[in-house]
Amino acid sequence: MCDQACENLFVKTPYFKSKVFEFAAAEAEFGKRTGFVLMAEAAVHLKKEANETFLAFLPIIEREAYDNRNFVKNFINWALRQIGKRNAFLHGQAIQTANNILAQNNKKANWVALDALRKLNSNAVLAKVNP
Repeated sequence: MCDQACENLFVKTPYFKSKVFEFAAAEAEFGKRTGFVLMAEAAVHLKKEANETFLAFLPIIEREAYDNRNFVKNFINWALRQIGKRNAFLHGQAIQTANNILAQNNKKANWVALDALRKLNSNAVLAKVNP
């Protein structure tokens, strides 16, 4: 229900950005997940959204990457990957964010970063962002 509400309703509202910041800071598992689902859905569906919107999300991803709860970490990872797939500029920023996460030396955060780097450096993604 969380994912469907984000994809089909919340991301289409004018206040989705403020809700990203609010939800991503939540302690409740599905509250926090909602923030990252909104980031990913915006990256996928809001084609005209400015790069600045997504740049503002990257520090949140970096800060919260340690959250090892499955319903959170998978969506932190998904948000990072979807932002990195938008264009060459955001791809580079997402790669840097993943490297910053690795520099935290936090085992819980490493999975988010390593999986994102693997997928962001795949031939398919590189062809998409560097046509």
